[in-house]
Amino acid sequence: MPLAKRIIPCLDVDHGKVVKGINFVNLKSAGDPVKLARQYSNQGADELVFLDITASSEKRDLLREVVERVAKTVRIPFTVGGGIRNVSDARLILCSGADKVSVNTAAVEDPDLITNLADVFGQQCIVVAIDAKRRKADNLTTSFVETDEGPVWFEVTTYGGRKPTGINAIDWAKQAAKLGAGEFLLTSMDKDGTKDGYDIDLTKIISESVRVPVIASGGAGKPEHFLEVFSIGKADAALAASVFHYNNYPIPIVKQFLQTQGVTIRP
Repeated sequence: MPLAKRIIPCLDVDHGKVVKGINFVNLKSAGDPVKLARQYSNQGADELVFLDITASSEKRDLLREVVERVAKTVRIPFTVGGGIRNVSDARLILCSGADKVSVNTAAVEDPDLITNLADVFGQQCIVVAIDAKRRKADNLTTSFVETDEGPVWFEVTTYGGRKPTGINAIDWAKQAAKLGAGEFLLTSMDKDGTKDGYDIDLTKIISESVRVPVIASGGAGKPEHFLEVFSIGKADAALAASVFHYNNYPIPIVKQFLQTQGVTIRP
């Protein structure tokens, strides 16, 4: 029997409030993290992701007290990311109630951090987040993907999408997997908040390049998009924010649709 696909709502938190924008900009308030976390847990979400989206760019510690409040209100696995720079930061978050930690900027700048975290806490606790942006593949010496718009490559960005790195997302995913990543949270910056559907090209190539689970993120707007990213994109889980925050399609509706389409999901 195939492994169940997971539906994961995301709380992008900025100074204690859940926000949502488009392509990582024009952020608008979307509610209270504790209230939304409780709602999603009760609705049957499989997991929850909490991302302090400005902790890295502002070079500050993650909002531990908010993490503790959210952890107390949910009954599902809970991943926390944003501003985690070392083993001590990760330990603090796990001791605050998180089940997994997510690293992005700090891991790109110091890849050994992935191994250090996996050695201390176990690979299953370590999620490597990749925020990727499409670029035209003018120089075909890099790993590229043939798409409807021609050959493209996907560039890793850091600091909440603010800093391009020149690193190819495919190469980085392979390296991070070898270093001990237990899972990838793969976000398309181009699709983020658009509700036009996930970046299937990006999700598929990363899913086929690594042997650890891939969570697709960015672009969910209707139940059909979840089906597409599972069936064509080969994702193990699908993360969404806007579609859930504004009650466009509540989690039970998405799960019910997927069941009718033959997708194995958790009740």
